[in-house]
Amino acid sequence: MLKIRLSRQGVKKKPCYKIIVANSKKARDGRFIEKIGFYQPFNIQNNISINTKRIQYWISHGAILSKKVKFLLKLK
Repeated sequence: MLKIRLSRQGVKKKPCYKIIVANSKKARDGRFIEKIGFYQPFNIQNNISINTKRIQYWISHGAILSKKVKFLLKLK
């Protein structure tokens, strides 16, 4: 099953997250199919970037959004 979720990047105490499409069985920071955006919680300007066309494409192919990604889409 495909899932659109966050993958943690960055350094200690300053996380940065990639929004990715991955198999739900893979590890959080493991292999992924496609990177479709990013989220930087500590950056005031331009902290969310999401490719909505690719999200629609993956949803049409059966991908499921995680709770946090749904929340970020509402903010965007």
